[in-house]
Formats: sequence, structure tokens, C-alpha cells
Amino acid sequence: MLLGRYMHLHKGKGRRTGSVLDRSAYILLSRIRTQGPMSIGQLGDAFGLDASTLNRQTAAAMRAGLVERIPDPEGGMARKFRITEEGERRLDEERTGLVASLDRIMADWPEEDIAAFAGYLRRFNSDIERLHGMPWPRPHTTERL
Repeated sequence: MLLGRYMHLHKGKGRRTGSVLDRSAYILLSRIRTQGPMSIGQLGDAFGLDASTLNRQTAAAMRAGLVERIPDPEGGMARKFRITEEGERRLDEERTGLVASLDRIMADWPEEDIAAFAGYLRRFNSDIERLHGMPWPRPHTTERL
């Protein structure tokens, strides 16, 4: 709870100080970047959200120029959402800000403590995903976030 309070400028707004994306846009863009173009149905399955919620989120992301609708690259009937260059840029900017915030929090931590914390956090997230049956695809990277 303290991390959430530290990272957010306005309670309940889903934004950290200096944020360029709200929480739902950050999560949406992160998933599309990792998994590739996705339909509303695929996003619903991935997040456990109903179509009306996702329609609102994707419409806002489209208005902001963060995603675009494209025909299914695999020839399916449903149109899919693809991240735009602007979406990529703002996602990268947001991630950089998040990492900088975490770096300030852990400035005095020894590297081995940071590595242990990252390992436990990965395990914690994986267990949540397993319990909910909704794994998050991850690129193979050494990135902290």
C-alpha cells in the first residue's frame, strides 16, 4: 500500500508523479507490446475484464494515439489493436519513470538485496498468475520491470 501511495500523485487516479500514462493504459500497452496485436476478446481473456470495460479503455487509447485498429494479421474476422509508435514512446517513457522511482526507493540497498527482492517479486507475481489462471507473457530479458 505504501508503494502505491508513493507512486501515485492523486489517490485513485492511477498515476504517479510525472506519469505520462494512466495505470490501465500502461497495462494495456504493455500486454499488446509483449503479445502482439490483440482483439477485444483476447484482451478480455488476458485481463479477466468484460468487453464494455475494454471498449472504453481501447477507445481512450485510440483517441490518445496509443493504439490503432488493424485487420487480424492472421486472417481472422475480429479486428485487433496494435501499439503505435506514440504508444511505444510513451510506454518507454513511463517505464523509465517507474524504474527511476524504484531506484530512488532502493538507493541505499545492496545489489544482493535488490536481486533477492526482484526474485521474490517474480515468484509472488507468478503465483498470483497461477492461482488466477492468467499468466502474463514475458519477453526473455534481464530488465527489472
